[in-house]
Amino acid sequence: MGRVTLQTVADKVGVSRMTVSNAFSRPDQLSAELRDRILAAADDLGYVGPDPAARALARGTTGAVGIVLTSVVGSAFADEVATQFLSAVSQELAPTGLSLTLLSADETAGRIPARDVPMDGALVYHCDPRSPALGWLERRKLPLVFVDQDPVPTVPSVNVDDRGGARLAGAHLVELGHRHIGVVLSTVVGPHGLWPPGAQRPEGYVAAERLGGWRQALDPAGIEPVVVNVPHSVEEGGYQALGQLLDADPRITAVLCFADTLAHGVMLAAQDRGLRLPDDLSVVGFDDNPLAARLRPALTTVRQDVAAKGRIAAGELIAAISGVGSANRAANGKPDEVSHVLLPVELIVRDSTAPPRVAY
Repeated sequence: MGRVTLQTVADKVGVSRMTVSNAFSRPDQLSAELRDRILAAADDLGYVGPDPAARALARGTTGAVGIVLTSVVGSAFADEVATQFLSAVSQELAPTGLSLTLLSADETAGRIPARDVPMDGALVYHCDPRSPALGWLERRKLPLVFVDQDPVPTVPSVNVDDRGGARLAGAHLVELGHRHIGVVLSTVVGPHGLWPPGAQRPEGYVAAERLGGWRQALDPAGIEPVVVNVPHSVEEGGYQALGQLLDADPRITAVLCFADTLAHGVMLAAQDRGLRLPDDLSVVGFDDNPLAARLRPALTTVRQDVAAKGRIAAGELIAAISGVGSANRAANGKPDEVSHVLLPVELIVRDSTAPPRVAY
């Protein structure tokens, strides 16, 4: 038998090509009995359905949306915060039939550039704003939603109150009596290592907001923290950072961390140095990663609602793709209004923080 096509199936069932196409693409147009006959004939002939690329071309849509990550895509599955976010996004997309494509903003090493990936829109998640991938998406004029990014007037965005959460964490340590405090920051771009006092704003919205919040709590108390900037929010970065902090100021009694994974690394390094937690060193994280409650001592941290962030971001993107968001704004006389959501955070005090045993 030669190549099996829509016409082959149509001839076998005795219907038109359009009827066979509807059986695959618009089943609501046919009776259940007729659709079952067509699908059974197609199965008997070995026909799997219309070519997805051709179908997308005919519809003018791909049925897929992208999520652009700063890091390598595989690393997202090692981060429980990222997996919570991705799970919430996928659950929100499921009823729409839209599928999810993960993209790295790093387009080196043979990775497919965002310029070439078929998609109807994209979530830009905690991504370097100078990334070529973001530039391609903007030039393609795709619907976009920024997540953990600097808000811009023309693009919907979803952020958490990073500055407010960091301020709560810093104030907690000040209230406990800590005066020599270290900070473990994380930005993808440098400079990495020890930061001098008064260092300029770090690259990246989240890092800048959290550092700004910590300073809002520490500056009024006359505390100049020792800051170490690491390139990745993983345990290894926190482990190495504690050594740099204590080398710079052996009197440090508390550490504020950009993420719970970094806090875990700090705690491991402290224990390897024979330090008791929290008697000799208090540690505070950020995110309330599921890891935080499992650590011993359990980690004091700032909780963000990652699932809500994912659901809202996906909903904003669905609205942008369908045109519902812009249509509603136009109907309300505000066609240029763009949604910028700021989600609240909460300080969760657990066992990793206490008053300093030694007051300097």
